[in-house]
Amino acid sequence: MSKQRPVLLEYAGKIDPAKAADYIAVGGYQGLEKARQMDRKALLQEVKDSGLRGRGGAGFNAGMKWSFVPQDARVKYVVCNLDEGEPGTYKDRVICENNAQALLEGMAICGQAIGSNQGYIYCRGEYPFVVELLRQAIASAKESGALGDFAIEVRMGAGAYVCGEETALIESIEGHRGEPRFKPPFPGVEGLWKAPTVVNNVETFACLPYILVNGAAWFAGIGAPQYPGTKIVTLTGDINNRTFFEVPTDITLREVIYDLGGGIPGGKKFKAVQVGGTSGAFIPEENLDTPIDFDSMGAIGAALGSGAVLVLDETRDIVDVVARISKFFEHESCGKCNPCREGTFRCRELMDKLNSGKGNEADIDKLLLLARVMQKAALCGLGQAAPIPIESTIKHFRPAYLQKM
Repeated sequence: MSKQRPVLLEYAGKIDPAKAADYIAVGGYQGLEKARQMDRKALLQEVKDSGLRGRGGAGFNAGMKWSFVPQDARVKYVVCNLDEGEPGTYKDRVICENNAQALLEGMAICGQAIGSNQGYIYCRGEYPFVVELLRQAIASAKESGALGDFAIEVRMGAGAYVCGEETALIESIEGHRGEPRFKPPFPGVEGLWKAPTVVNNVETFACLPYILVNGAAWFAGIGAPQYPGTKIVTLTGDINNRTFFEVPTDITLREVIYDLGGGIPGGKKFKAVQVGGTSGAFIPEENLDTPIDFDSMGAIGAALGSGAVLVLDETRDIVDVVARISKFFEHESCGKCNPCREGTFRCRELMDKLNSGKGNEADIDKLLLLARVMQKAALCGLGQAAPIPIESTIKHFRPAYLQKM
């Protein structure tokens, strides 16, 4: 029996994602039509009851997030985060390439719920082909009349990883340097051009049409009760099937790696798996029977994040891998806050020292202290998450560090 559960990808490869007519032929835009027949309070409650939580990493209840938007505000915005700068992650690209109209419909449903008629899709600069596809999809949906008076524009980023953070993304759309804002106020109260703004991930928006058509209870009944629905996971690294799958959220890491991923090539043994992208924790074999849902992963000190799964076999030098990750975060720090600007520099410096065999156990202690400071004091998720790969590998793979001394 297949462990996959295609919902967003049910018609992948079977319809043209740029053509609204193809999407409508398989039931598309029925969710938006249903949303238009509901009052805003009922629509918000339906999304809340579904248990849909953000698929971009934060895991916050989507309906609850929308409810923070003041109903009496004259102008409001719906913003889709398609920055997808997390290495090893490409699930949002997969959704756009196969089901772009569901993203547009989901954004319009959100607009209906909060009283907005303007949406923006912020797409990473490395996806010019996705930008063109989305613009074609928007034109087709507009021509068909499916979106009504809800307008959507696509804005392209310039390759900054930090613009995956919602306030840095907003700054970039406004034409400013992509740096996070101090919060509060949160975007739901004061976001794009100081107007109330909902920012959600591609995958989150794309779930909405199916929730409206099938009902909150249907969605809540899929996967893990506390984080229901499906999740698209992308597999990379030392694994036979380097591809993507849509799975229920109660599937375990072991099932993802060995049943869907086909295990590790060349008969080699498993060493570690990093889940959630480059900022995720490295997980040892004893935790592979953990379900991938947000809370179960959090219970073992990891995070589902973007759903990226990087597998390492027994031959990999995990200290060297983490040293390279540290260089990435040093490069991508926007430099706005001291804990991240200085912290990522020091993390990289200490990791290079340990990786080259010149470090000692005092350096490991410094890294752990630095990690705690960054997680408490950094302004945004970049600085807070940057030391997680270091912290998790010291916890689970400390002998690998000691062998370098």
